[in-house]
Amino acid sequence: MRHPLRLTLGTMLLISLAAPALAAPACLDAQRKIDEANALRFQFRQEARLGNHDRACDTLDEIGDRYADARDAFEDCGAGVVAIDLRSEARALRAAKAAHRC
Repeated sequence: MRHPLRLTLGTMLLISLAAPALAAPACLDAQRKIDEANALRFQFRQEARLGNHDRACDTLDEIGDRYADARDAFEDCGAGVVAIDLRSEARALRAAKAAHRC
């Protein structure tokens, strides 16, 4: 009786370990989009500091695109909590657009 129970627990353990590995490509793509957005945020700060309003607004639009792509990729890989956090980043981005009159 204990043998089938061990087999079932072992199978469940293997499935739980394999599931993140199967979702990893989407999560890696999402993390790459977040890294791109962070680089663009740095670029935005530099452009705003230099007073290049048009390029700063274009960069804010690109940041929003990267956040949307990352949010979709995180939802695809099953990391919905991160996707919710990205929604708050998108709200902060809209506030920055309003502050810079974009």
